[in-house]
Amino acid sequence: MQPTRVSVLGAGSWGTALAALASAHADTLIWARDPEVARSIDARHINPRHLSDITLPQALHATADFDQAMAHILTDTTADRLIVLGVPVSGLADICSRIAQALPAQLPAPVHLLWTCKGIHPDTQQLPQEIIQNALPKSDGLHTGVLSGPSFANEVARGLPVALTLAGKHAGTGTVTQSAFHGTQARIYTTTDVIGVEIGGALKNVIAIACGICDGLELGANARAALITRGLAEMQRLGVALGGLPDTFSGLAGVGDLVLTATGDLSRNRRVGVAISQGQSLEHILAGGMTAEGVRCARAALALGAQHHVDLPITAAVCSVLFDGTPPKRAVAALLSRDPRPE
Repeated sequence: MQPTRVSVLGAGSWGTALAALASAHADTLIWARDPEVARSIDARHINPRHLSDITLPQALHATADFDQAMAHILTDTTADRLIVLGVPVSGLADICSRIAQALPAQLPAPVHLLWTCKGIHPDTQQLPQEIIQNALPKSDGLHTGVLSGPSFANEVARGLPVALTLAGKHAGTGTVTQSAFHGTQARIYTTTDVIGVEIGGALKNVIAIACGICDGLELGANARAALITRGLAEMQRLGVALGGLPDTFSGLAGVGDLVLTATGDLSRNRRVGVAISQGQSLEHILAGGMTAEGVRCARAALALGAQHHVDLPITAAVCSVLFDGTPPKRAVAALLSRDPRPE
């Protein structure tokens, strides 16, 4: 088996957790924009901004030099080489532009690249794969995929078990990803359904906001179960309309990720819904530093649904509460008063 080299670009919570996970199996380097963060990870094995209460593996190294992070991958053509993008949708185009400048015109050996963000660009309605296709050079040696599934960064960084899905068109990307992450702590499953995995990852955040509102209003477990179930139907309708496979939504990147994000106390999207139901304004919530991709992509998801003639009533209700000032109780009443229909 060939050795594996991993460069994780982005030292947020999820990038840090994945880098820690990969360092048990591969020669792993994480790139942080802030030199102080990089120095702390490298010397003290602590990320002072994210997951700061967790001691990171000594095998994990860090740098604030982007060229060094790329050289870590590019200089050894005898190893399996994996770039992991630990940046949000909003930062995807910029990081891909920097990667494109660093890549040679011809790759002497394959380089595999994964993105991990979950969402839809709020301005262009593009999925991450579309942003990446536009920003990266077309090369036979550059193979891409998306890594998704039910996962809280805090738990992964602490060494707790996790199962994830890698969606990509090249079988080698799945093999290299499994070499980097699969083991006693993590299981990595593979699929070719990139669209389905991306839609699952994006819409589950929106549905989680709805479930947070439901929980904040103390509407009960029955209501939450209904939202999760009908939210899953929304995810599947839109995903299939865009070319995804129905079965994807019954797997880790569909119902698995939805259940975790809609019910887990660590879910930022669910916490946004709870705060909204308690009368806090969206501006106040976001000003407090809470980042939730469901807020950023809710309107984009609704627009995609309209373009493809897909009905997304829960997404529409979330948008009306977040952006139109509809009181949460009124939005719930509107959902309940919709015309009856077969399931």
